[in-house]
Amino acid sequence: TRLATDNEKIILLSGDIGNRLFDKFKMIAKNRFYNCGVAEANMTGVAAGLAMMGFHSVTYSITPFVTLRCLEQIRDDICYHNVPVTIVGTGAGLSYASLGPTHHSCDDIGFLRLLPNITILCPCDVFEVHAAINAAVKSDTPVYIRLGKKGEPKIHEKMPEFKIGEPITVRQGNDVCILSTGNMMSVALEVASQLHAEKNITACVESFHTIKPLNTEFLEKIFNKYAIVSTIEEHSLVGGLGGSIAEWYVDQGIEKTRLIRFGTQDKFMTRVGDQSYARSYFNLTSQEITKRLLLLFEK
Repeated sequence: TRLATDNEKIILLSGDIGNRLFDKFKMIAKNRFYNCGVAEANMTGVAAGLAMMGFHSVTYSITPFVTLRCLEQIRDDICYHNVPVTIVGTGAGLSYASLGPTHHSCDDIGFLRLLPNITILCPCDVFEVHAAINAAVKSDTPVYIRLGKKGEPKIHEKMPEFKIGEPITVRQGNDVCILSTGNMMSVALEVASQLHAEKNITACVESFHTIKPLNTEFLEKIFNKYAIVSTIEEHSLVGGLGGSIAEWYVDQGIEKTRLIRFGTQDKFMTRVGDQSYARSYFNLTSQEITKRLLLLFEK
């Protein structure tokens, strides 16, 4: 709302969710809010058209519906024309696990990372969300912001210095580096604490909020410093943060550093449960991750 007050070119389009959330926005910019209904593909096309007319469009809906359902429009209308549209997906990963597979979103990064021109941001807490949105609406190119549901714990004590493409160090350590993103940052910090408590292993934890573009210079420094590097994400091992880094890792021919990735496996979750249950189903609990990392230190 504050950004829309300062910038009259910002237009918000919703896929029939969060209407009460946007009451303040509608009060100060009622002619710049459009509830497009459950028609996300149409909403995306409208957003692209408005962007071509000089506006900065922001689309908002539940993650699988604002990405996968309208992938063709994102590719052809937004990314091909390289226009300033910010796509905001809420309920990413397993946030809506209890609503079933239609609401799971463990493949969105994999699909969108294939598209030229798009930037992909996965902020880890409310501070990074604010910073990511500020950065996105200043961009002249497509941006996807991947959010959790709500109530994620604060990772930072205050607003960090946020720059697209630059990871943020959350915890210092010398034995292993954990690269995490989005709503799994709290789990990554739990893993770091458990490693230290059990074996006095110190873990560096980085908030890897920018999935694309991939900061390869940063990765070179990390892989030169640590013998073990781990990625933790609430996304498929195929195509996400870990997949992106693994591609780079193989291309570099790195041998001295071990890369181990944690994410959802290449399968659908056919059971029903909340987010905690879903993480257990995919072995994404801090206890399971810590156990597997400790095995590497025993070798």
